Amino acid sequence: MKVAVVDYGMGNLHSVLKSVQAASNLAGISAEIMLTGRPEDVFAADKIIFPGQGAMPDCMGALQKSGLGEAVSDGLKNKPFFGICVGAQLLFDHSEEGNTAGLGWFAGEVKRFPNNLHDTRGDKLKVPHMGWNTVHQTQTHPLFQDIAQDTRFYFVHSYYFAPAASDIVLATSNYPDPFACIVGKDNVFATQFHTEKSHNGGLLLLRNFLRWNG
Repeated sequence: MKVAVVDYGMGNLHSVLKSVQAASNLAGISAEIMLTGRPEDVFAADKIIFPGQGAMPDCMGALQKSGLGEAVSDGLKNKPFFGICVGAQLLFDHSEEGNTAGLGWFAGEVKRFPNNLHDTRGDKLKVPHMGWNTVHQTQTHPLFQDIAQDTRFYFVHSYYFAPAASDIVLATSNYPDPFACIVGKDNVFATQFHTEKSHNGGLLLLRNFLRWNG
């Protein structure tokens, strides 16, 4: 099995690569896991992991310049596909960050958290939302195998998914109100949080992805 971690110049790439390699060992799967910026490698891969980190306009611009867009689109249509952080945001129609058009795989927007957020005690919440937060599964999914309800994952983001339809929402988190933090449909699964920074929970998600036939 060939797994491509897409390198279009944006993302915590080596940490993602190492976490996927560790997940492969955990799964007991012999896989060729490659960090690659070559479209032919992405076309040839059996599974695709699409990370991203930083500002969405920069990530979209880097993807367009990389020549990887067609290979990524092919993966979205045909292969098990895992988007991470801004790599997940890129799957939507549009982002408020820089008024940026996305890939349009999922209908909906990526919106910024308001600046006047307060928790239940009335204390002001900072933007970006940064640190560990619980993830509440709202649908069953093969990638949730062995992951307890309300497991904590690691977030760093100022913008969040606002899907046009609720049926793609697989899990939510609160800041302070619920927002979609995992979305997916058919062969595509995407998380707002960083799996590579989420210790055991992140490793289990990646392990389950490597076992998943999409």
